[in-house]
Amino acid sequence: MVKKINTDVIKSSIISATGGLLPVAKGPDITLGDLFSDVQHQSLYADGKTFADLVPRGRVKQLQKEYQLAKSTPGFKLGEFVARHFYELEERTNDYHTNPKSSPTKHIKDLWHVLARNNRRNRGSLVALPYPYIVPGGRFDEQFYWDGYFIMLGLAADGKWHMIESMVKNYAYMLRKFGFIPTANRTYFLSRSQPPFFSHMVRLLAQHNGKANTLLTYLPALLVEYRFWMKGSRAVGNHPDHLAYRRLVQMPNGVIANRYYDNKMTPRPESLREDTATAVGRDKKTLEKLYLDLRAGAESGWDFSSRWLVDVNDIGTIHTTDIVPVDLNCLLYQLENTIAEAYVIMKQPLLAKRFLKLAERRERTILQFCWDEKQQFFVDYDYKKHASTDRLSLAGVFPLYAKIATIEQAAAVAQRLEKDFLQPGGLVTTLIKSGQQWDSPNGWAPLQWVAMEGLRSYGYHRLADEIKKRWIKSNLLVFKKEGKFVEKYDVVHPKKLGNGGEYVLQDGFGWTNGVLAQLLKHKIT
Repeated sequence: MVKKINTDVIKSSIISATGGLLPVAKGPDITLGDLFSDVQHQSLYADGKTFADLVPRGRVKQLQKEYQLAKSTPGFKLGEFVARHFYELEERTNDYHTNPKSSPTKHIKDLWHVLARNNRRNRGSLVALPYPYIVPGGRFDEQFYWDGYFIMLGLAADGKWHMIESMVKNYAYMLRKFGFIPTANRTYFLSRSQPPFFSHMVRLLAQHNGKANTLLTYLPALLVEYRFWMKGSRAVGNHPDHLAYRRLVQMPNGVIANRYYDNKMTPRPESLREDTATAVGRDKKTLEKLYLDLRAGAESGWDFSSRWLVDVNDIGTIHTTDIVPVDLNCLLYQLENTIAEAYVIMKQPLLAKRFLKLAERRERTILQFCWDEKQQFFVDYDYKKHASTDRLSLAGVFPLYAKIATIEQAAAVAQRLEKDFLQPGGLVTTLIKSGQQWDSPNGWAPLQWVAMEGLRSYGYHRLADEIKKRWIKSNLLVFKKEGKFVEKYDVVHPKKLGNGGEYVLQDGFGWTNGVLAQLLKHKIT
């Protein structure tokens, strides 16, 4: 056993040290060409992500040549060709069955092993990582970004600090290798990130490893994360679309805020069929903007929501890149403060002051442009219309989570949450029922957590406890009925599963397990 552990440590160290120097293959939509497009458009698999995740049995260039010859052969069957030349990585969640005698907490503890992966080789679209990690489950068999923080909450509740550190090291590795944390370790995700929760992960790990040591260890990675989101800041005023460039937007007060974006303007490979269907009838100029906005919506983690739509019933009206999201900027405010705190520990007062000043400017900007006085709630800002989007969503609780809301604003948000968002099974994501999965009637674990933590920061413990009680009720009712936890819940009807979106409801489920484990560990105060 000792020998095996030492071998694992050595292998992880080698990948960590050298992996950043090795090139990563392009996405399967590029490397497989017509074969990829044909499989996706012919709906060979109900879920487009399935084929994007399959592993070729041979060299892709040779595979392309063979496909070009084979497809013109009489009687050619695409399904048989794919079955011969691709295979699926083992997914241990497929054969997992709940022990009916297990309590919810025991079920979650048992599932950590089922959701654990250790992948040190590039296989198909899956990018190697040096250390073990936890996947969300279901179709999501890779280390996702913002899911990771909420998974870690459950790992912390169960005392699995070694796995938390392992995952944080993987994120730091991806920051060194790619210059940012991609949506997940897949080649087709290497053009976009997700909500920047890395600083929260570092702070969580610091609870176990010590603040000074942890912040100083991960300060270089935190700075890389920050540079990614702020890349191009000097170009904002000089770009043809002078108010915005990449992930940056110059606000009316001159401060640079952030938006979600993507480095490509093509259909998402894992959702090729859906994106091309949405794009029917578009000319080239509006087509590229549509694909960019769909990709940016995916980077937001809220894929998709009425937050991003002009017409809440038409995904084709998505305009994510026109929007300055309140949640994203609150998370970057927290990142700036974490970097400042690390510099204080390092005894670098000038650098600490610089990041504190950046955080203060962002705070003022959020309060000025994302507070809707009429609605008495925090909202996103449409920089092209120079106005609020008027769309109420749980993104509006992030200023409480970041502790930048005034006492009066926090009171108004709490009142609105209790009046309009609180349902029998927890908080609904938005007040609009559009058929998109990040809208009513769905509730999601990460947003319940952010809302509860934000409310507690301002003393609204009774409301936080009520949300907690109702969310736990939703989770446990479904667990009792289905023997599992799922990705999202219908909080209007607590016994029902969540619905809507581009794919079927997923079992697993990483962040649901994580948040619930943390909530069950602490009794209601």
